[in-house]
Amino acid sequence: MIKRSFVPAFAPALALVLSASPAAATPVEGQGLAWDIVEGLTTDVGPRLAGTEREAAAREWAAAKLKALGLVNVRIEPFTMRAFIRGDEVARLTAPVPQKLAITALGNSVPTPPGGIEAEMVYFATFDALKAAPAGSLTGRAAFIDHAMRANQDGSGYGPFGNVRRQGPSVASSKGAIATVLRSAGTDRHRNPHTGATNFAAGVTPIPSGAVSNLDADLVARTATRGKPMRIALTLTGHPLENAPSGNVIADLLGRDPSLPLIVIACHLDSWDLGTGAIDDAAGCGIITAAAIEAQRGGKLLRTVRLLWAGSEELGGFGGAAYAKAHANEPHALAMESDTGADRVWRVKFDLSAVNAPLADRVTAALNPLGIVRSPDMPEGGTDVGPIIAANKLAVIDLDQDATRYFALHHTPDDMLEMIDPLQLQQNVDAWVAVLKVVGNEAGPITGSGK
Repeated sequence: MIKRSFVPAFAPALALVLSASPAAATPVEGQGLAWDIVEGLTTDVGPRLAGTEREAAAREWAAAKLKALGLVNVRIEPFTMRAFIRGDEVARLTAPVPQKLAITALGNSVPTPPGGIEAEMVYFATFDALKAAPAGSLTGRAAFIDHAMRANQDGSGYGPFGNVRRQGPSVASSKGAIATVLRSAGTDRHRNPHTGATNFAAGVTPIPSGAVSNLDADLVARTATRGKPMRIALTLTGHPLENAPSGNVIADLLGRDPSLPLIVIACHLDSWDLGTGAIDDAAGCGIITAAAIEAQRGGKLLRTVRLLWAGSEELGGFGGAAYAKAHANEPHALAMESDTGADRVWRVKFDLSAVNAPLADRVTAALNPLGIVRSPDMPEGGTDVGPIIAANKLAVIDLDQDATRYFALHHTPDDMLEMIDPLQLQQNVDAWVAVLKVVGNEAGPITGSGK
């Protein structure tokens, strides 16, 4: 998802990452279905870069798994999208002091020439500083964009600081830059660069673009304070691929009254390829699937619950858009998504009409024993359900996970099963079960506020 300078800005994240002991994720008997799904998807399929054969393998794995779990109407709904094929990634400062940099290419970046490039690199302490640079001032140069993302529980810093990655290379290119390097959108103190997608505005020439680790960004920032010209040698051979195959995996748990509008719950099946996509977003698929099945124990819910394991979320939300296009005419009542890792749910947000105020109160009461509090803020929904929410003006419930350490891990080589705490994963499942048992048995209309 979808949905923060120097060492002092990242010190809290260091303590959080160190406290997340890998021993907490050692498998033990009885860890539950959510763990089983995450473990299987990350071990038997591995990284699932959108548009590649590994994402295709993941779709087949998912369809087989959902059928084996007893879901019905299991199908793969294909679509095509613009993929990104990763290549060689090498960067180093050549002046004023030779320094190797830990870098990864950004999705939708274009390759350097085969022999790479070497150019003067201009440092910008913030994205706003780059925006203020005169037109043409970067001609023939590379831009380095810094920022100061910090860890927080609600993960809200990812919006503005993620924009450095999403928009920065396009702005740099519009001012003449031949390449862009930026600080990773992350809060860790590891020498791990964070990948992610970037986008180039219409009429702007795409340029090679990569992110360096926070430690390397600190080095660049310190070097910039010396006042000496910096030069960078950069080789990135990753490239976009048009009309690549992707697809959504969809399955239903039929309710007792199929005439009622359904509830759609979503995760995304694709992942970046530096790790195995455990927290982003195999965990979400494990959570929603385990919860849907557990909510049916003791009898079917009144409403049908549809699972959407969306494809190609990371490169632009193609799966959510494809689902909305294919299913906008079907009656939906409510949408939910899990895509912020596997740490505990701590609050709930609602977009429900005034007539559904008692329903929100019942959901809140069901969640309070789990230590989950109600927020007055509006939910965001998520990339995979956003298009169907917009198309049908659906009700939305967000179960917000603790994102304090999420952006130290996501889009990095550390996005591995070993970073998941099984107890917190199960708390997510319990929260989702509590919500589904209430909304899934609501006989009256469930509608959004229209805001």
